[in-house]
Amino acid sequence: MPYFNTTISNFKITQTGPFRLIALFVLTFLGGSLQAQELQKRTDNTSISNPQVKISVDKKTGMVNYVFGNGAHIDNAVAYVQDVNSGYLSTTALSNHTCTVEPVSDQVGKGLRLTVKHSDAQHDISITQRFTLYQGKHYALVKASATSAGKPIETRNISPIAILPVNKGKLFIPGTEPRILDVPFDNDDWTPTLERHWPKGAEPKSKGISYEFLAVYDQLKNSGLVIGSVEHDFWKTGLSYQTATESGYIDSLNVFGGVATEDNPSLKSGYGGLDGTHDHTQHGTALVQTVSSPTIYISSSDDLHETFKDYGRVNSIINGRQTWQAPAPVYWNSFGVEGVLGYEKVMMPPAVHQVSDFLHSMPNFSAYSKPVLSVDSYDQGIYTTEVLKEIGEYGNKNGQQMGFYFIPFAMWSWKDNIKGHKVPGSDYLLEDVLLHDKNGKPIMYKDGQWGAYAMDPSHPAIRLYIIQQLNKAKAINAKFIKIDFLTAGALETTKRYDPKVRTGMQAYNYGMKTLRHLVDSIMGKDIFITQAISPLFPHQYAHTRFVSTDVYSHLRDDQKGFPGWGSTESSLATGSHMGWIQGTLFPYTNLDVSIMKNFQRNLDLNEQEIKVRLYAMMVMGSILGDGSDYRNPIAAYRAQTFLNNENIAKFFSDPKAFTPIKTADGESFDQQLSFYLPGDTSMVALFNFDLKKDFKQVFNRGDLHLDAKKKYELRDFMNDSVISELAADAQELVITSAPGDGVMLKLVPVK
Repeated sequence: MPYFNTTISNFKITQTGPFRLIALFVLTFLGGSLQAQELQKRTDNTSISNPQVKISVDKKTGMVNYVFGNGAHIDNAVAYVQDVNSGYLSTTALSNHTCTVEPVSDQVGKGLRLTVKHSDAQHDISITQRFTLYQGKHYALVKASATSAGKPIETRNISPIAILPVNKGKLFIPGTEPRILDVPFDNDDWTPTLERHWPKGAEPKSKGISYEFLAVYDQLKNSGLVIGSVEHDFWKTGLSYQTATESGYIDSLNVFGGVATEDNPSLKSGYGGLDGTHDHTQHGTALVQTVSSPTIYISSSDDLHETFKDYGRVNSIINGRQTWQAPAPVYWNSFGVEGVLGYEKVMMPPAVHQVSDFLHSMPNFSAYSKPVLSVDSYDQGIYTTEVLKEIGEYGNKNGQQMGFYFIPFAMWSWKDNIKGHKVPGSDYLLEDVLLHDKNGKPIMYKDGQWGAYAMDPSHPAIRLYIIQQLNKAKAINAKFIKIDFLTAGALETTKRYDPKVRTGMQAYNYGMKTLRHLVDSIMGKDIFITQAISPLFPHQYAHTRFVSTDVYSHLRDDQKGFPGWGSTESSLATGSHMGWIQGTLFPYTNLDVSIMKNFQRNLDLNEQEIKVRLYAMMVMGSILGDGSDYRNPIAAYRAQTFLNNENIAKFFSDPKAFTPIKTADGESFDQQLSFYLPGDTSMVALFNFDLKKDFKQVFNRGDLHLDAKKKYELRDFMNDSVISELAADAQELVITSAPGDGVMLKLVPVK
């Protein structure tokens, strides 16, 4: 046992029984409780475990089992690589499975790593899996690599965790209402997050692809399993699944690097229509002697929200994240008034002065940070750099600052009218900078007579173009940048400037890293960056990102006279599963702007819809933006009522995402959602998008982390009026929301 003699002193070794059982313990006090890690070696099995998860490897088959403390388990998982030339190779096709275990200490923490090498003399390729457990953590990190002793491996499909019917693989989560959370690749096209059900009766099995991460959970208990990638610098990670007929079981789940899917107009938006990677060709390949999969986070617990937060934290530990020390920004955005480019001439630059004057008249809105004047999607013939600079100077006199908008990886143009055009800021021809589809044609990321061509982030023209745009932003003294249509830079291509950049995600990560570096060097490190249409990952280059696509603030997507997308309900249905990103991936989220009267040419909103919209932004931990035309007296009056509200302004100076109690479920517009935010003064929120039925939510005192013996007053958030109280001996709090309404209450302890 020479290896174990070299390990740290608080490892304990024992040997018992005919199976040569060895137990290795790491003991430490974490959070007041004793935690242990254990290694077990038998002739046919090696496992590592802690109180939350056990991972065991069958040395005869090479298959892997996971057992979690909340009763979830995975049976007979494998890893594989699919070489372009030699084909598919699974760990079960290799006859030797050698296990080693060593202590690990890295940026995530201290723990144990189990390494399994799968090999034999009949194959040039061997596959190695690495499983890492950390002291006091519910999660494991899993990675696979494939090494060739002969020709380099070329692959666009490698999996560290594959649960497949051929191996009798199974995933199970306990509970009576199991769901699969299926998330789109990006936030474009108002594509929903799906909560997939198990089939009933003769219904077909639920199947699909989730992107970057997936959850399998119980809707009633908010418990379950989260699995997803924590590396986003080469692979796009797909999670392809299929439910079993038995409730709670999945008989196919393939977690793999190399997903690339085309939009399919014949399918529903979230079912393959618009939820994929929007690619026009296959995922790029890795071509190396040793190729590695993305590192995968896997965890299951009785607190799904906390499991998601751990997923976000691990992503940020590995990849980094932005911080923001000042109060959160507040802003006015022109898009809700002016539309794209300003060609309708609804505002024109002088009207922005009137907006600036009005914002100055709201002292609470301006109390914590200088409001941003964000002119969005502007026609540069109207909003020239000189005009924007003049607006900024005017706003500065009113205690405001400028925002700047640009699109780094796509170029809008008339279709088939790019010959001879140069990329702005460079001498490179636009046609030489574009990405290409499987037929060798330039990719239109947004197709149409007026459309957006996808550009190659690895091309030097893009760096020059970003420099040109940032110099404009610096010239107007902008402190807030909105970047849009970023997914264009992540598209796969058959032609790229830099041959060392082999995949869309690698190019996108390169482009975002370049952009962030240039922002810091040209404008300084005090610039707030928000991403609009974009993949969720990599996240570390911006301070916030839209949770969904543009939100028009009407209550529901089926509301007569309004667009069938962009409602508060649809954005919060997705958002109810995504609040964990605030504070883990980003300092804040962004649920787009509120609207005080009407969005562009849409019908007027009523004040109840405005209130519900603001409450939705609050529970998401969103920054506060508004997109109203304050020249209208109704919009101005409502802005004074809502945006200048003292409590609203204070909350949005340091927004925090609420914890979900009841999340969106299914595709009905009649969602009823509830959230809470613990603190010295806790808050609870209800959203009732059902237009016919009341929504009654029962909160447990303990679940809300309230003092066990104190009396609480329930006060309306907006005006602090006392609505009711929670007696000192009462254990349950019942709150009701009327149809089509929302409730936000403070729980104030009474001394």
